[in-house]
Amino acid sequence: MRIVCSAGDPHGIGPEIILKSFLKLDGSGHSFLVAGSYTVMDYYRKALDLPVKLELVDDVLALEDRDRAPSGVLPVLSVAEPESIVPGTISAEAGRVAMESIHAAAELCREGICDALVTAPINKESIVLAGYKETGHTGFLGRMFGVPTPTMMFFDPVLNLKVALATIHEPLEKIPGLIRNMDLDAFLTSLAASLTNDFGIAHPRIAVLGLNPHASDGGVMGCEEQEIIRPCIERVSTSLRVEGPFPADGFFGAGSYKNFDIVVAMYHDQGLLPFKVLAFDTGVNVTLGLPIVRTSPDHGTGFDIAGKGIASERSCYEATLLSITIATNRKQIEHPL
Repeated sequence: MRIVCSAGDPHGIGPEIILKSFLKLDGSGHSFLVAGSYTVMDYYRKALDLPVKLELVDDVLALEDRDRAPSGVLPVLSVAEPESIVPGTISAEAGRVAMESIHAAAELCREGICDALVTAPINKESIVLAGYKETGHTGFLGRMFGVPTPTMMFFDPVLNLKVALATIHEPLEKIPGLIRNMDLDAFLTSLAASLTNDFGIAHPRIAVLGLNPHASDGGVMGCEEQEIIRPCIERVSTSLRVEGPFPADGFFGAGSYKNFDIVVAMYHDQGLLPFKVLAFDTGVNVTLGLPIVRTSPDHGTGFDIAGKGIASERSCYEATLLSITIATNRKQIEHPL
């Protein structure tokens, strides 16, 4: 497999964790490429004294003529160069470089030159300053590939915990209306298909959390469970293994997630707060529903530690391993033995 990494915000820890992950993955039998800024990657390589050799790539098609770069050599396709590098700072220039890197890397996957995309963290403020409407990878890649509602999912390989979000980066005041108006049946059906195709789970078990406290206690604290979520579960249960709605407050603490292949949260913090408590260092962000494979470390740009050499690469490393697994599963479906 050939994996391309978008280098993330040049003022964050993205370049560092990519370089450190490469040191662990070099010699794995797969090939790796960074789409971003050669200057930025070389800056952090030197500043952190990391034993990686970088190869500046002008024509990525030339990489197709070889299985992988020589041992210890990480190719870098320079698609955007910043005027300056100031670790830990927010800037429009950094946002532009980050987004152009993502676009170039995703195009390599669209063209079939690379098999999967691993995206290093970006900063939402820098992106907005650069003039982009999307504030994250999921929305940007969804628009790029014509997928209106890609699914944001999080996976921890240690706990085998998966959490999917019915809504993503939305204000809390909008959540009830979004849940009411979305096609929750189609969401769960698509999620089950992704678990089968990408993770090899033939008949996935799906747990759905309620929206309101205590899953509304039979309608005492809200009506969404009775009017929307429970009827949806009853409908799709004729063909899928779906249960709920479960009260969200005790679900993770009681270990109930262990009885399911994935947990569906109604909104961002409902799913991500317990997930990051349980799996902060090893969690992986996965975008489901795209025609390409995309994974990402489950953390931010780490501006407070950028350039200091102390960032953990574990999540980036796990994201890369998962991207290889998903890409392999998809190829087996496309080309069965």
